[in-house]
Formats: sequence, structure tokens, C-alpha cells
Amino acid sequence: MNGVKARKHNGEAANGAPRKPNGYANLGGKDITPTERSENVFLFYPNIIGYSRIILAIASLYYMPLHPRTCSLLYSVSCLLDALDGLAARQFNQSTRFGAVLDMVTDRCTTSCLLVFLSSAFPRWALLFQGLISLDFASHYMHMYATLTMGDSGQSHKKIDQSRSRLLHLYYNNRTVLFIFCAMNELFFIAIYLLSFSSPMLTPSLLPTEDKAGATSQPGSPLNPSSMIFATPGSAWAMELARANKMDSFWPWVLAGVSFPVMAGKQILNGVQLVKASKWVAEGDIRARRAQGLPKKKS
Repeated sequence: MNGVKARKHNGEAANGAPRKPNGYANLGGKDITPTERSENVFLFYPNIIGYSRIILAIASLYYMPLHPRTCSLLYSVSCLLDALDGLAARQFNQSTRFGAVLDMVTDRCTTSCLLVFLSSAFPRWALLFQGLISLDFASHYMHMYATLTMGDSGQSHKKIDQSRSRLLHLYYNNRTVLFIFCAMNELFFIAIYLLSFSSPMLTPSLLPTEDKAGATSQPGSPLNPSSMIFATPGSAWAMELARANKMDSFWPWVLAGVSFPVMAGKQILNGVQLVKASKWVAEGDIRARRAQGLPKKKS
């Protein structure tokens, strides 16, 4: 009994192990100092930038139905900050898995919300936009899951071995390539969004028409109540506002034409990513089954 008291007095635990100084904890065999414990990952600079991206994206969604210029500006700034948070993470040595997931989730949600609007503005192409949303979510989820379950501990989803896919290795490891593909992909959808307000070629309801009585046949017009505003998912109010603002379709067409090839390439990369990640997960299933002695040989 006296020996136990002596060990405690000398800074030893009852089992003979040295006591940890006050304020220290042990996790996985490694000591966590008070400084490390006081770090708040949620308040890291790149994550704060990520929160600002979310706020800007929500604001752009608010203005999306009626104010194309304001919406496009807010949405574009939110997308550009995607590059800034990566720079901040490297500059301040604050790269975290939470930040990586926050960044990916924000990207997926903002793009999907824009594509949902385009689906309503162009119902004829709704199936295409829905397919793009599904491909984007499926490929990135499968890729993230494969990295977490099959990769090394703490491996980033952007760390792709060249032996698995040269295209994905170039895409994720070359920052210039990654920025161009992501920026052009978003630019194309923003351009199509602007064209829904300015191009009669894509949105025939922008063309003013008159019926025999001289009343407008614009869907949603008070003089044409039978059609209601739901006849044109693009919303007659938005179209009228666009005409009042005299929005020109020239530059949106230019931006759409320039960015389309890169956007198409981005969708191809999403498909490659989905296939490669699926095969990687399947390889893990095969190894796990072999470790369990499956399939069992018939006697």
C-alpha cells in the first residue's frame, strides 16, 4: 500500500506507468497536447471559405428564378472560391478530411441545384440533365467510398495512382487541369442558364406573339388564364423581366460554345471515375471473400 502511494507521489500510476502531465490525453498510443486539443477544425481558414461558398450558393438559388445576372455573379464567385480554399489549406497547412468532404459536397449540391433549374427551364432536355446529376453524384460517391475503404489510412480522394487511370491521375494531380475542367464545366451550365432567359431559339416563349383579339398569348399572362404559369416551366415572369433588362444572348452563346468540349470531357471523366472506382471496390470484395475461404469448394 505504501509502495502505491510512493509511486503516485513520484508521478507514477498505480500500474507503474509514468503519469501524464495535467492537460495531456492519450489517443491511439499518441499523446495529445492541450494545444492540439484546442484546435477547432471547423474554424480552419479553408473551411470558413467553404462556409462562405455555401452562403453564396444559397443566395444565388434565391435569385435564380428572376434575376439571372445577380444569380450568375453569386454562383460564379462561389465556384471560384473552390480554388481559393485549396490554396488556403496548403498555405496554412490546414488540409483536413472534413474540408475535403465539405468541398466535394458543396460542389455536388450547387451544380445539382443549377441542373434542376435547367430541367424545369428546358423540360424537353430534363432527362439529360437528370442523367448528368446522377452521373456526377454516383461517380464521386463511388470514388470517395473506394478511397476510404480501399486506400491507405488518411489517403486523399485526389491521390490517384497512375496505374489505375492515367486520365484520373492527370485530372486530380495537375491543379491547372483540375481548375480548367471544373471551371469550364460550371461555365457551360451558367451559359445555358443565361440562354434560358435570352435566347428565343432555346426558349420560344421569349418570342412575343399576339392572338386575334390583340391579347398576348404569353403563358402566364392575365389575359390568358387558361394556360397558367405552369405551362412554361421557365416562368413567364422571369422571361418578362429578362426582356425588360434587355439581356443579350450573344455572350452566353459564346461561353457555351467555348466551354462545351471541356464540359463533355468532364462527363467522360465522371464515367471513367465511376467504372474505375467500382472495379476497385469489387477487387476488395474478392480479396475479402478469399480471406473468408469463399467460394467454398463443393465436396
